[in-house]
Amino acid sequence: MKELGDNVHLTGQAAAARVAKLEDQGIIEGYTINVNKKKMGLPVHAFITIFTKNTNHKPYLDFIESEKEFVINNYKISGGGCYLLECKFPSHERLDEFLVDLNRQANYQLSIVINKAT
Repeated sequence: MKELGDNVHLTGQAAAARVAKLEDQGIIEGYTINVNKKKMGLPVHAFITIFTKNTNHKPYLDFIESEKEFVINNYKISGGGCYLLECKFPSHERLDEFLVDLNRQANYQLSIVINKAT
């Protein structure tokens, strides 16, 4: 908290008190760690638009739960699909296996990340 306080011109104790107040008010909901998935051996980054085959989404959601080691985010969306799935895979071969299994639950449109635009 001392470093935070230095950055916002407060003492460490005053910064800690303000952070605690923001946590109590629910403004700060949690903390996170950013993991470099590429360095962890997951270089293939894919966005998959999901089109469920009917209004029963449970089979798709159960499948995603069983494959959560590859899933970064699963957003329920409006517009051109039902869900937008963000995943990372160790290889294109493993992505292909995932897509074959996914296709048993839903149709999809695949986009592969080429590079992160800055």
